[in-house]
Parts: sequence; structure tokens; C-alpha cells
Amino acid sequence: MDKRKVIAAYRKGFITIQECAQILGIDSAQIVGMVEEPESAAEPLHLLRKQSVNS
Repeated sequence: MDKRKVIAAYRKGFITIQECAQILGIDSAQIVGMVEEPESAAEPLHLLRKQSVNS
């Protein structure tokens, strides 16, 4: 799912901050900074994606 859509759903009140963090697979404390920033100042989403680790 597109991270921008998840954050938009939180901002519109459709999901809670905990649900938003769970969908994005990050800690609730990390998401607070993301969703409170103005959209134009937010870190580019491609930098937020987790890199897969090949064992």
C-alpha cells in the first residue's frame, strides 16, 4: 500500500496512529514525526522503505 495513502487516511481520521504505524511496519514513535510534518517538508518516501536483508 502507498505510504502516502496510509498517512492521508490517518490525517483524515479513518485510522489511528497505531494502525498507521502497523500498516507501514514502523514504530509508533517514528510515525509521529512523519505525520505531524507538513507534506511538502516530509522526508521522501523512497528513503523510508526498509531494505530487505538477504541472509
